[in-house]
This record gives sequence, structure tokens and C-alpha cells, in this order.
Amino acid sequence: MHAPTDHPSTDPLQRERDHLASSRAALKAMREDVESLDLRDVTGTWVSTLVLQKQVEQRIAALADLAHTPLFFGRLDYLHAINEELATGGATRSVSSKGGGGRREGGSGERFYIGRRHVHDADGDPMVIDWRAPVSQPFYRASRNDPMDVERRRRFGYTGGELTAYEDENLTDPAESDTRSALLAAEIEKPRVGPMRDIVATIQPEQDEIVRADIAGTVCVQGAPGTGKTAVGLHRVAYLLYAHRERLARTGTLVIGPNSSFLHYIEQVLPALGELDVAQATVQQLVGHVEVRGTDSAEAAVVKGSARMAEVLRRAVRAGISLPTEPCVVVRGSRRWRVPVYELVEIIEELKDRDTRYGAAGEALPQRIAHAVLLKMEQGGEAPDDRVQDAVARNSAVKAVVKQCWPPVDPAKLVYRLLTDAEFLAECADGILDAEEQAAIRWPKPGRSLKTAPWTPADAVLVDEAVDLVQRTPSLGHVVLDEAQDLSPMQYRAVGRRCSTGSATILGDLAQGTTPWATGSWPEALQHLGKSAAHIEELTTGFRVPEEVIAYASRLLPAIAPGLAPATSIRDTPDSLAIERVPDGSTGLVPAVVESCRKALDREGSTGLIAADARIPLLAEALTEAGLPFLDPGTETSAEARLTLVPASLAKGLEYDYVVLDEPAAVVAGEPDERTGLRRLYVALTRAVSGLTVVHSEPLPEQLRG
Repeated sequence: MHAPTDHPSTDPLQRERDHLASSRAALKAMREDVESLDLRDVTGTWVSTLVLQKQVEQRIAALADLAHTPLFFGRLDYLHAINEELATGGATRSVSSKGGGGRREGGSGERFYIGRRHVHDADGDPMVIDWRAPVSQPFYRASRNDPMDVERRRRFGYTGGELTAYEDENLTDPAESDTRSALLAAEIEKPRVGPMRDIVATIQPEQDEIVRADIAGTVCVQGAPGTGKTAVGLHRVAYLLYAHRERLARTGTLVIGPNSSFLHYIEQVLPALGELDVAQATVQQLVGHVEVRGTDSAEAAVVKGSARMAEVLRRAVRAGISLPTEPCVVVRGSRRWRVPVYELVEIIEELKDRDTRYGAAGEALPQRIAHAVLLKMEQGGEAPDDRVQDAVARNSAVKAVVKQCWPPVDPAKLVYRLLTDAEFLAECADGILDAEEQAAIRWPKPGRSLKTAPWTPADAVLVDEAVDLVQRTPSLGHVVLDEAQDLSPMQYRAVGRRCSTGSATILGDLAQGTTPWATGSWPEALQHLGKSAAHIEELTTGFRVPEEVIAYASRLLPAIAPGLAPATSIRDTPDSLAIERVPDGSTGLVPAVVESCRKALDREGSTGLIAADARIPLLAEALTEAGLPFLDPGTETSAEARLTLVPASLAKGLEYDYVVLDEPAAVVAGEPDERTGLRRLYVALTRAVSGLTVVHSEPLPEQLRG
């Protein structure tokens, strides 16, 4: 192991730079070793060869050395030697018992460099330890009260990929007092340009507990703005893939976000951590059985999203089941075998009473009837085998009974009928939906066919429920659901089906629920997900939004989420909030907004102009006339293009160094009710990392005055 203490330089910073250079060289050698693999002589089928080729390509990509991404960001100096079991923890990627930096001079302990991925030298000895390894855990959790056998924790500072500084915490030195880490603060406050970054160098103890929670259980995180809940969820995926790689390789992982812009914003986090094979989707993409071409009124969407619709659909799926009125007569050669009506009724009633998917029961019915025929054949002196039973199940008489009594169901056609046939809907919704609710969800103008029907997002979820009633939805190993507070009960059910035998990480903030059907509590949401036993964690300490900004936004909490504790922030940034009032009736509001954007762009980092959706065209025209180029949400910012024009409806989950908020009253007025409008405003107020400027001419909501 090439430890920095072995280098000839006496300058501590230079020794660390030398170790960084050696580690990068080792990573390059690891990559070249994989690239040099010759798969031409590998025996096996063409399928296995393709699979192996893909694995090699993924390994090469995972070993990429990103010039501006530090290979390691910390170091742990242990007081004592670390045994191999603690170092590996049974993880798929092991580390040598020699440790991540070898023996320290003058002591029996070991030194470990902590980074985004494991790097070893030509002898197989690790030079950098993966942040997810058990031996790395004290980097995030050790304290003076519980040093976890760590004598010194060292953090490194980088500028453009070059190691420029380090900072030590001597956790066992009673003479050293607690001070806030300047490098940690600098990393947290680094300007945001481009997609979302990982937080692997700055994970806090309470976040790390969630990241490393056991895979067997579901975790729900109630996180105030700026607490890092999205990053925590993504890092949890990376950790679980490290600790349970084979299991999750078989069962799969999925990250679900609120919209495509959000998914584009976060898509680089996992690849930066070396994880390239995690699927991402919105809920709407998950339930894409029909083409969405319509929209619902708020009233209709609330009813369609209600959990009561699950029972309506269950009734609809089973509405076609009927009991036979004639026996089933099977002709085999010169003999006729008769299954009387009462036996057929018993078989069908038993299948109806079972908790079995409609399609599976329909597939079992011909076999059950065939089995009844075989019993009669045996009683008649014959000796039929399984092949005879399969042949009887395919007999035209048996197939006729199945078609009549247990007809096949097309989920999309079923929902189409439910939303267009008032009589059928009334039959299925009897005692569940009242007449007004039934009228609200029926299509006023149905299309001529399934393809031209005015399917809405809520309708697509109903189709997904019907699909699952017919045939069970396959379960993934782990699902991360972000911005979960905005889902309807039926959407929760759709997500829950994707992890019915796996686990989930649920992320959200009740105060940011901006849909008419937003959940009122996490226990209620978890029940719909089928994860009632999930553990609920609350994050209230912010690391992104300045204290002055979060305190201002928190004035809205009593009106939008009275049960939530106000968030606090570790970032005390002076002059981070500015409120600019333009005289009533003045035409100067838009110019003032443009000028505020221009001032924000004079500073380093990204700028987001957030406004009510209805005002976006007006502001887009003004920015263009002012010569200020801007991007759409989800488009990656760069040094040349740092301004993004954001409709308030798409602001959730995004963050910018500086935010200019246009006319808060218009944001509130753009929603169907005041509470939803104030929640939308709360989201917009909490997107800023360094500074927020609110520009308005109409009076601010009363909660923000004073």
C-alpha cells in the first residue's frame, strides 16, 4: 500500500497530492486491465457472451476518472487496526485487511482514504475505500462524544479537481474544541451550475442513518426544504446496490420522480457514484397503458384518485363472471364425460372466493374442470395422466364454459366502458360513489375508440389498477419515490405494486403538497402503498436554503401544514433575502423582475426566475427583449447559460443559487384553492441556495406580511 506517509516529501499537503496522483494512476491501470480483456476465447452461448460484454462495458464506465470529481474527499486515522470483517462487512466489493492506506507511522492504527469508489494498486491493496464500506461509516458519524475508534478525521478541499487544502478534526484530543468545518461549509455552499451533484462528501449523521438503513424495511422521510431528502434517497440506492448487489441485480431498482425535468436534473448523481444501471421514471410513465390526451377537473381527478376506485374496478373486472346453467359434456373417443352444473358452480364459486388475480383464476378454471373430468374417467376404469388433463382443458366444451362463465377482460376496454356507460358505472359503484361523483368521473364526450378516447392521467392509473387485477404486476427489489406527498391514493397503489415484495424509500414534504389530492399524513400514504409498517424519519435541519429565507417561507406553515415543525438551517447567510415592492398598477413590475435577474447573473452560480405559469410567456418575451438568454426547467445549466425560466408548477425539487420570484399573489391565484396556492408559493420560496429576491406589485399573502 502506498500510504502518503511513505512519500519522501515532508510537506503534508504535497504528500496528500502525491497519494491522489498515485490513486489516479492506479484507477487508470484498473480501467486498462478491464479494457484489455479479450472475450473472443470465452466459451458459452452468444447470449452469455453479450451479457459478459455488457458487464465489461459497464465496469469500464464505472472506472472512469472524472477530472473535476475528487477521487477521495476524506481520510480516517484509526487508533487500532481494523479487522477484515469490519472492513468488508460482507459487501460485494471487499477491501484488503491491510486497509485503505496502510499502517500509520508511530501507531498500531490504520489509515483509510474515503472516496466515491474503491481503488486498489497492482498488488490488490486498496488506496481508496468506497464511501459505502462499513469502515467508512465513522467519516459521517464519528464525534467527540463517540469517536468510533477514530483519532483523526481529515477533510480535503479541491479547486477544479486539484487538491488545495485539508482540515483535521482530532476527535480524541480533549484540548481541541468543536468548530464548524470550513471545508464542509464551502462544499455545501458551492455554486450550483449543471445537474444535481452528489453529497457523498457532506452527508450528515442523521442522513447517513437513513442511507444505511436495512434493505428489509421501508423508510419514509419527511424532509423540509434544503434538508437533502432527494440526495439521501439517491445515496441510499447507491448504498443498497453496494451492500446487496446480487440481490438487486436480480430484482431491479427504480427511482420515481414527479416529472421529466426533475429526473433530468438528478440523473447524473448515481453515475457519479459508479452506479449506471438504475431505472428512472415518472408515475405517468409507469402507467403508460393508454395515450393521455385529456385532462380532468379537480373534482373528477380527486374521485378517480380515491382508494374507493379500487373496489369499483374490482367489481367491474368480475362483473362478467356468471354461473353455468348447463352441464359440461366432454367427448373422448366413444365415451362422453359429464360434469354436472352443481360441480361447475362449486368450482367457479371457489375461484371467486380466492384472493387470486382474475387472469390467473381464468387460466386455472379449465384445468379445474378437466380435473373433475379425470376423476370421472378414473371412476370409469381409465388411467389418464397429465397429458390427458391438458387435452381435456383444451376441449371445445370446456373452453365454451370458460368463455361464458369467466370471460377474458381487457383492462383498457373495461375502464373505457366504466367511464362511458352510466348504467355499468352505477352497478359497479353502488354504495361506493354517490350520483354526483359518478357523474363527475364520466367522460362528457367519449372518443369513438380506445385510441381516440380522452384518457387523462388519472384514467391511466385506473387502467393500471385493472391490469393488476387481471395479472399481478411484477415487483422490484427497491423503489425510491420522491415528492411522494403529491400522489393520490390510487397512484400510491400503482407504486406499491412495483415493490410489493421489495422495499421502498419514500421522500417528501407534506407542506409542499400541491395537488388537490395531496396526502394529509404519511401513515395514510403508507397504508395505500401497502407499507404500513414503514419507519418514518423527519429531517428538519437544512443545509441548502439560508436561514433567513427558510424562516421567511416558514411563516406559511401554520396555514399549509400546521402539524409540521419549522425547518432550521445551518447556513446563516447575511442579506440572503430581498423583498422589492413595485408601486400598485405600475407597468414596472416586469422590468423590475428582469433587472433583478440581471443582478443575480452578476454573481457566480445559477439563477432561476420562478413565476406563475400564466405569466411565463410575458416574462419569456421580456427576457428575450432584454438580451438575457434563458433555459427551460430540466435543461442543464452551464457557465454560458445560467438563467432558467421556471413555471411555479415545475419548480418542485429544483434548486438554484439565486432565485427571483415574480408576483407571489399570482402564484397563489394560479391554484384551485388558497391552501394549494400557498403550498405552491412555499415551494417557490425555498428553491434558493444563496439568495432570494421577491418582486411584487400586488399585496403579499397576509402570512408573509410584517
